[in-house]
Amino acid sequence: MSQSDRGLRRLAAGTLLVSFQGTTAPAWVLRELEQGLGGVTLFGWNVADPGQVLELTTALRGAGEPVISLDEEGGDVTRLAYHAGSPYPGNAALGAVDDVALTRRIYRAIASELVACGVNLDMAPSADVNTEADNPVIGTRSFGADAELVARHTVAAVEGLQSLNVAACVKHFPGHGATRVDSHLAIPVVDVGLDVLRERELAPFRAAIGAGARSVMTAHVAVPALTGETPATLSGAALTGLLRGELGYDGVVVTDALDMHAITKSVGLAGGAVRSLAVGSDLLCLGPVPGYDDVLAIIAEIVAAVGDGRLPAQRLEEAAARVAALREWFAAPRPAADEPGAVGLDAARRAVRLTGTAEPLVEPLVIEVDTPPTIAVGEVPWGVGPWLPEAEILRIAPASADVPGLLAKAVNRSLVVVVKDAHRHPASREMVSALVAERPDTTVIEMGLPVWRPTGAAYIATYGAARPNAQAAVELLTA
Repeated sequence: MSQSDRGLRRLAAGTLLVSFQGTTAPAWVLRELEQGLGGVTLFGWNVADPGQVLELTTALRGAGEPVISLDEEGGDVTRLAYHAGSPYPGNAALGAVDDVALTRRIYRAIASELVACGVNLDMAPSADVNTEADNPVIGTRSFGADAELVARHTVAAVEGLQSLNVAACVKHFPGHGATRVDSHLAIPVVDVGLDVLRERELAPFRAAIGAGARSVMTAHVAVPALTGETPATLSGAALTGLLRGELGYDGVVVTDALDMHAITKSVGLAGGAVRSLAVGSDLLCLGPVPGYDDVLAIIAEIVAAVGDGRLPAQRLEEAAARVAALREWFAAPRPAADEPGAVGLDAARRAVRLTGTAEPLVEPLVIEVDTPPTIAVGEVPWGVGPWLPEAEILRIAPASADVPGLLAKAVNRSLVVVVKDAHRHPASREMVSALVAERPDTTVIEMGLPVWRPTGAAYIATYGAARPNAQAAVELLTA
């Protein structure tokens, strides 16, 4: 391989954020970092404890200058606390409180943990305006359905993260809140006019850019008025025309995971990588599925695309320059991180809402209605069990629920039913309604969005399923 070919391969590799299984870095990742690989994205399976993550990131930095990223949103989406649940409430709870100083404190606390673990880019916050209640992928990850509220809290989140030199990655541009389809599975459509898009979906991104957000993540959503049937990740109209041009953004553009079906089932992984670079992306998050062979194939395809003219070399050099500028920003002196505190629980207590009267608990039977997690959240633990040690806890899927049997088991006992996004799960609503119809003294705890409420029951809304959300709900029950 000639020197120019090696230089081109290094540029191509420098656009990639790869992932891997396990809690130590594979030899191929370290080898590729030495040859210019852009960085890595960590997931829950890469995490055992903070000390282990620091050892891992130290090994990665010893091999190169990697961007080390993960999704640490607080609330339901967490990687550092994947095995226990986040100690911080998520955006829906923060939006319900609507105190931007609190949001800034929460995200600075998250940044403190990331700094201690050697992570330099947080794929957060979600700046999506969640106008579609049935949205299967955003929901409690959003600050709310009001564009101005989402905008001011997005700015606070960016400021909190970046106050400790952890780059924010504001997502999912140009907005994923008005969709009913999970882009992990298909291409969602945001079917609004450009005037609505500019006024509503873009308001938080415009505010974040004004606040100096170091990176923006693309969405695999089609906006017919802007991109036609093409997802924004692959659209020059979205990334070059709108984000770079109209909004004047000159920071790093990061793709959402390219292994999602919206990309792989349309143009393929390598094809999506080339097309996204060509229209304005700088860092390609490959997602959790692609392995080393895929990485090599993508690098080869990017190099080939430069050779045959599909990808201008200047565009690749531009991407490399933006990522280099981000690395320089990482290296700047940072203020001392804060000591861990109770800010997460304080925020959850301010967010939780009780409607009706929760009766004192007597030999409580707690039924947690089990529903499948979204791909973005994964198998993160949730529920109230750790804070109700005296209770009998049953985790039951609606399809297998024996309602008469449960009611018989609850005779002369307090009945508490815990749900998560019941409005999106008809079987959950049916199960809860059947229980409440016979036991109107039931207390229902909703740990997702409080869109649906059963008639008659006392109702606690937590606005999320993080550990402090659950604790705050139990405190209301036992006060």
